[in-house]
Amino acid sequence: MEPQTKKQKNKIENSSGNVFQDLGLPDAEGCLAKAKIASQIYDLIKKKKLSQIKVAKLLKITQPKVSFLLSGKLRGFSLEKLLRFLNILGQDVKILTTPSRSGTGHIIVKPSIAALGR
Repeated sequence: MEPQTKKQKNKIENSSGNVFQDLGLPDAEGCLAKAKIASQIYDLIKKKKLSQIKVAKLLKITQPKVSFLLSGKLRGFSLEKLLRFLNILGQDVKILTTPSRSGTGHIIVKPSIAALGR
């Protein structure tokens, strides 16, 4: 171990725009899609000022699962389940497929301006 008196250079790397890809996780695009959808769910719950207990009843899940959802612990939630939660919270979900310019397609999640509250 080097003495603390020596300056250490921090290595800075450019991001790909997907932290999950940068970390080398499998299905990075799916993970990012789930995170973006969970963020929308979080925003809707806060906007509606719902308690975790009310959210649990509404989404038909337990309060601890609501806590996991709101803290970004998404391991137990499928993409389909998260999309269903958006429906229950009053959101339409539109799935649009388009040809990819790069050969391999990408998953892109874009909330509407209305969903963002702007």
